Order: sequence, then structure tokens, then C-alpha cells
Amino acid sequence: MAELDRDERVEGALAQSFIATLSVDTRRRLTAGAILLDIPAGAVLYRDDDAPRFGLVVDGLVRIFLTSAEGRQITVRYVRPGAIIGAPTAIGGPVDVSAQALTETALLTLDVDVLRSLARINPGLAWALAEEVTHRLYEVLEAFAGNVFGSVRQRVARHLLDLSADRQRGAILLAPVSQQALADAVGTAREVVARTLHDLRGAGLVESTRQGILLLDPGRLHEVASTGEL
Repeated sequence: MAELDRDERVEGALAQSFIATLSVDTRRRLTAGAILLDIPAGAVLYRDDDAPRFGLVVDGLVRIFLTSAEGRQITVRYVRPGAIIGAPTAIGGPVDVSAQALTETALLTLDVDVLRSLARINPGLAWALAEEVTHRLYEVLEAFAGNVFGSVRQRVARHLLDLSADRQRGAILLAPVSQQALADAVGTAREVVARTLHDLRGAGLVESTRQGILLLDPGRLHEVASTGEL
């Protein structure tokens, strides 16, 4: 990974991940042969029936989602730089989740077989993976709690992300929804949603169009969905 070592984005993402807690030798062996992929907005990184993937998000915003037999989708996690994707599948095998890049994304892909072989003989790596999977579980639980218990602003922001991602075309993220339908979806009055959208427009995060709500800054909108703060 000599060339990648000189990439500040890669170094920054690695420093934020559990990989930074490993010994120098383990990090070197784990990242040997790593490949940095540039993924266009809207592209699917992997689908639920693909072989297990393991990687580090270096740049961009990715969503992890489930798809029902009828084709309906539900987002279970949003992933930002410094986050690992694919740790549970690397350990337990394929699971019914897919990953989609909402913005232009850089992904550092690591060898799943190397990860598995190292974890079997390296207690430090095995424990770090256990902590990583546990943190992902907590993150999913927090996301579901936010859908139910979050503020109106948080629920609106997340619903806009979910709706637009389900219908993404390239770099354009458009949520084809009316104020009333959005109010019904998040369990509040249309007037409350109108005020929330006014605030989001004022912050430069969305724009209202005849076709729906255009997401201008999905990264910052995800922060709103997480914290409720503009």
C-alpha cells in the first residue's frame, strides 16, 4: 500500500477506524494489496447476494439497506469517511443487505480472506473486530430509535435521504414527496413540516421543486438526521 500511504484521505480514514488501534505489523498485513476505488454517485457498491466485501469508506456518503421480496427498501445505516463496511459479512458470511453510494465515494477495499486468516491467530484483531461489529449494532439501533423518537427535523431529514436514495439517478438526489405526504410519513402536521423545510432551505440543504424536494447537501443533511442541529 505504498502509494496509498501518501494519500492524506486514506491516512485520515484509517486513523478514524479500528484499524488504527492495531499493531503496526497487523495493519501492514491487513492493508497489503488494498485497492482504492472511486465510485460514482448512485452506484451500488455491492448487493445482498454478492460475496462478502470488506472495506473502509475514505470519502463520500454510503447507505446500507435491506430490500424486501416485493422490492421495498429500508435504510439501516448511513456510512461516512472513517467507517468500515462489511465487517459482519466478513465474519458471518453474506447477509441480505446492499450498499449504495449517495455521493461520489472513495472506498478502500481489503482482502476478506486475509482478514479472516489473521483474526483466527491474532487475538488483538479478533477483539477489535468484535468491538467493531458491536458498534455497528448500536448504530443500527440508534437509527431505528431516531426514526421513532427523534425530533421532527431529524425524522424529516432521514426520510428525505431514504426517499431520494431509493430513486437516485446519478448525482441527483430528489425526494418526490409532497409536504402532506412527508408529514404523514413522520407523524406530524403539514404546517410543522413546512416550517422544517423552510429551515432546511435556509441552511442551503434542500430546494423545493415541482418534482419534489431536491437534496443539495446530503452529507450535511445526514448530520441533521443524526443530531437535529443545522
